[in-house]
Amino acid sequence: MLVHLVIVSLLLQATPTSAETEPAAAQTAQVAKDTDTDQLALLKIKRIYVDSFGDDPISKELQAMIVSSLAATKRFRVTENRERADAILKGVALEKTSQELHAYGESTAVGRGAISDSSSHTGTTSESRLSVRLLDPDGDVFWTTTQESKGAKYKGASADVAERCVKQLIHDVEKLEAVSSPQGSADPAGAAHAERR
Repeated sequence: MLVHLVIVSLLLQATPTSAETEPAAAQTAQVAKDTDTDQLALLKIKRIYVDSFGDDPISKELQAMIVSSLAATKRFRVTENRERADAILKGVALEKTSQELHAYGESTAVGRGAISDSSSHTGTTSESRLSVRLLDPDGDVFWTTTQESKGAKYKGASADVAERCVKQLIHDVEKLEAVSSPQGSADPAGAAHAERR
């Protein structure tokens, strides 16, 4: 009997009261509400103003490539009028170019002489990194990504990294659409298919 009383007492102490669970539930609801607000803001974007990435030539080039990539998607309208924009895209660009010297030599002894063969070549490596963020007109950040590239097969590192940033934005918007649409919540296989696109 005493053992039963001790167990019941421990269970009552371990069970949280409604007063203890209410703050946790309120915090969870607030986090969900904030996340939903950010997601809805991302889904409502139609016009994007691309702010200056900087005054150096690399930053200007990457900004222009972002504008071209965004316009090519046909999903967003890029505007030069900041006041008409639903979102402002800001970014920081970095490009690093380095040269590597590759040399090799070979020598073979023949009788009293030697035959030698050597060659060298210089290779140029270009790396780009771009961090972009979308802000609402009030200046609150609701989406961000950082992409880097060492160049793609048919394009340079700058063009590749700009395209990667825009593809990430499109991917994130499509993922949100799949989750928030009535079909997406009723058909998990459909949402998974939309994610793979």
